[in-house]
Amino acid sequence: MEIESNFSLKKYNTFGIEAKASQFVAVHSVTELKSVLENNKTQKKFILGGGSNMLLTKDIDALVIHIDLKGKKIIKENNDFVWVESQAGESWHEFVLWTIDQNFGGLENMSLIPGNVGTTPVQNIGAYGTEIKDTFASCEAMTIESQEMRTFTKEECRFGYRESIFKNEAKNQYVITSVVFKLTKINHKINTSYGDISSELAKNNITIPTLKDISNAVIAIRQSKLPDPKELGNSGSFFKNPILLKSDFEKIQQQFPEIKYFDISKTEVKVPAGWLIEKAGFKGKRFGDAGIHKNQALVLVNYGNATGQEILNVSKDIQETIFKKFGIHIEGEVNVI
Repeated sequence: MEIESNFSLKKYNTFGIEAKASQFVAVHSVTELKSVLENNKTQKKFILGGGSNMLLTKDIDALVIHIDLKGKKIIKENNDFVWVESQAGESWHEFVLWTIDQNFGGLENMSLIPGNVGTTPVQNIGAYGTEIKDTFASCEAMTIESQEMRTFTKEECRFGYRESIFKNEAKNQYVITSVVFKLTKINHKINTSYGDISSELAKNNITIPTLKDISNAVIAIRQSKLPDPKELGNSGSFFKNPILLKSDFEKIQQQFPEIKYFDISKTEVKVPAGWLIEKAGFKGKRFGDAGIHKNQALVLVNYGNATGQEILNVSKDIQETIFKKFGIHIEGEVNVI
């Protein structure tokens, strides 16, 4: 476990942005993490997971601690459910595939989301009608200040839409070291509520889909719309889908009757940010090496040598244009560093 200086983070963020860490260390166990935190108490610290949900706009003048804890296991089960624990450094997608291979249900709609398991509760990641909170049981986390371990229950995580306690009150206070999910063993709740999944299944003449069928459909959809970060730098969806009061939405709908939306409660609707961005004319646009993906307007991309600041400038231009055109503010989903 060696601390390195002036370390390139280009391979450690999915945007592929060139930025340097003044110091860098990878930890492979809770013991190593505790040791690094204990021995560098006065040093400013930056916790790095899979690097899939951040945009680096500058070098990081801190000790960057890369969480590379590996391992997964069943911790308990009954006839209906199984509780599976994954260490924080496991690849999310590989973990999802492993659960499907065991015929454990609940994560299949979130196949192919980039990043590691440890950061999934922070963002309450979700896709195609499911979110982490639907299967989350608990997580273990180390207090950065005192190195004490704490278990967070689902209720204590205060999950919201792309929100959790780790993005708010507990921000920069803990390092998540492992996560436990409660998954189904029988009577799986197959979720085909998003039209794309139903269409993909129909295309393959699948009428009674298995967990693997749902996962394969999601993978096919994501691959058709989203670029592989290994080939084209990106961080997946850059913006949240805005949630509006129905009373406000109805005024916008009068002006733009074709606007897409989903009812999420009696008083609120969710509007697809990708639709807004596309209608504002940004889909497929390029500004130097920064741009918007040609197949999915929610995804900002690095065509090679864009800086984080250039990508951030594009995102701000999109936000300002959307607000002027529709009167809707879209928030970024990606953490800007």
